[in-house]
Amino acid sequence: MRPIVLAAFGLLVAAHGAFADSGHAIHQHGAVKSAADPSKTASFDILAAHVHRNGRTVTFHMTTNGVAGADRPVPADQLGGAPVLSYVWPTSLDPATVGFEGKTGILALVATSHPDFDDTPLYDEDGDGDPANDGGLWHSHWVVLTPTEACGPGALAVRDIPEGETPAMPATWPGLPLFLDSPGFSPLFDGPEIAINVAFADPDAVSGAAYDGVTSALKVNANVHAPLLCVTDIFDIASGNLSLPGRVD
Repeated sequence: MRPIVLAAFGLLVAAHGAFADSGHAIHQHGAVKSAADPSKTASFDILAAHVHRNGRTVTFHMTTNGVAGADRPVPADQLGGAPVLSYVWPTSLDPATVGFEGKTGILALVATSHPDFDDTPLYDEDGDGDPANDGGLWHSHWVVLTPTEACGPGALAVRDIPEGETPAMPATWPGLPLFLDSPGFSPLFDGPEIAINVAFADPDAVSGAAYDGVTSALKVNANVHAPLLCVTDIFDIASGNLSLPGRVD
């Protein structure tokens, strides 16, 4: 992981180019923009990250240099070591905004795919009548990220819930020992763009919030034990330095 990632996230905790398709430019007013990089996997090469509010609904967009969502993880066929691919919008919002224990880390909205496990027990993403077999399909989470040296030098992880502790969790928390919520907001794909429409009970709580865009890989600990879910790679950062220059308008 790039050292700058941890440095930027640490500051956040302390403080609490060309487009692939001009038809999507309407969503990019005020976006955090990034130049194309042919050395990166196109579907994770960020060209713009942008967040817009319309009343109670906040839409999180990301425009890539390829077909967003086209690449998914290769299954590990077991939970230990299971890979996760993600589109991430780190924010300056306190985790309490969506129901987590407050002041516990960096609140981020993510769209993830992980074929080896399903962490959305309330939802049947593929419509086959079984809500427990959909992990490989792209779906949304709120997560709280924290610097976690046990994942490696300068690494981040989804915050664990230690045994015996009962921090506040959102109503749609899936019951895993992680600061992870499964709110059921569907990622929408349109060529180079992914978008997630999110509803907030208090729309004013997000007005002016800072954000950025990240594409990354995570992995379940081989021992399936704390830390449970580590960030293992950062593919791209919209701002280049995780300065969170975007503002929710």
